[in-house]
Amino acid sequence: MDAQLAGNKFFVLAVVLVVYWLATFIAFRGAKAFSRVSQWGGIVGTIIPAAILIILGFSYFFAGNTPQIQLGWGELIPDFGNFSNVVLAASIFLFYAGMEMNAIHVKEVKNPTRDYPIAVLTAAAGTVIIFVLGTLAIAFVVPQADINLTQSLLTSYNDMFEWAGIGWAGPIVAFMLLIGVLAGVVTWVAGPSTGMLAVAKAGYLPRFWQHTNKNGMGTHILFFQAFMVTGLGLTYVVLPSVQAAYQILSQLTVILYLIMYMLMFAAAIYLRYSQPNRPRPYRVPGGDVGMWIIGGVGFLGSLMAFAFSFIPPDQITVGSPEVYVGILVGGAVVMVILPFLIYAFRKPHWRDPTSEFVPFTWQIEHSHPGTVTESSVSTQQLTREAESSGSPVMFSHDDGGGRGGSSAV
Repeated sequence: MDAQLAGNKFFVLAVVLVVYWLATFIAFRGAKAFSRVSQWGGIVGTIIPAAILIILGFSYFFAGNTPQIQLGWGELIPDFGNFSNVVLAASIFLFYAGMEMNAIHVKEVKNPTRDYPIAVLTAAAGTVIIFVLGTLAIAFVVPQADINLTQSLLTSYNDMFEWAGIGWAGPIVAFMLLIGVLAGVVTWVAGPSTGMLAVAKAGYLPRFWQHTNKNGMGTHILFFQAFMVTGLGLTYVVLPSVQAAYQILSQLTVILYLIMYMLMFAAAIYLRYSQPNRPRPYRVPGGDVGMWIIGGVGFLGSLMAFAFSFIPPDQITVGSPEVYVGILVGGAVVMVILPFLIYAFRKPHWRDPTSEFVPFTWQIEHSHPGTVTESSVSTQQLTREAESSGSPVMFSHDDGGGRGGSSAV
């Protein structure tokens, strides 16, 4: 019955919508509410189940049972002879995606310069440990033919609990995983909407999108997100299987993230040359060489995964390869064009006077994007000096070629 439900498109769509809308209403209650859900949900729904999975999986292996995968140093190297065999590796980026979303709350951290990098590094290390050891644990117990994107985790727990003589624990862990999923979705709902609200109040979106409730959450943006997810969720009904829908939605997410990551890595390298002396809370060690190594490896890794993302996988029946690639390309194009449209149609009078959106340094210095500056004054100090001197901070609506108007604070 469980396997039938997991493959039922309408059941999966209903669960997706219930969880997402529940997460949306939790986000309405503000930062304290969703941070509490994320904290305890992460412990109950991720860390504890991961520990159970790893301990039981390795206990199964060390008890002398035959693992379901071949072990050996030669097995560590993937088969690159057929790119469709390694296309799912691009999804690994999704394991790390989202850590930067919490940067929107960095001002709420007591000592962000020290504590935020520690938090990110801890999360990265924890992600590696959980996914590498957890994947091995699953591979020890579950035959390759029984592994799929949507059911393998619960199948693994079921097989491990049956082996350990505690089959009754399966539904308990399933419920814990549900809590973990809800906690993750709440974070994904609240983080981007908070960033979009800051952008809206800076004058890039009409006042309609700047509406907030008593908890300071952008209700109209949250509702729009929820309706967008509801529309995308219909993919589960249109595509040939739940696995195909899951794959294409997660792959589209990866593609959009990778575009953003390539822009970030390139921008980090560029800023080392366009504003070399600008004080920054976090600075990659090693000077320009260190930035080229970190930024270059990150950019090339993202580019490689980006290219892999458009190759239909052999492991999953996704229907027509042309439709699969067409959906990914079309979805990516639409999502990439939207920010340019938002920027092109911005209006000075949309800006909220209470907005704390920090302008670009070239705006404060009445310059142009891309101008090299040797200034060693931080953006925050430039803003404070401009405000204290009575000189307005100009939020230029120039297109970079000397045309357009500006608004002042």
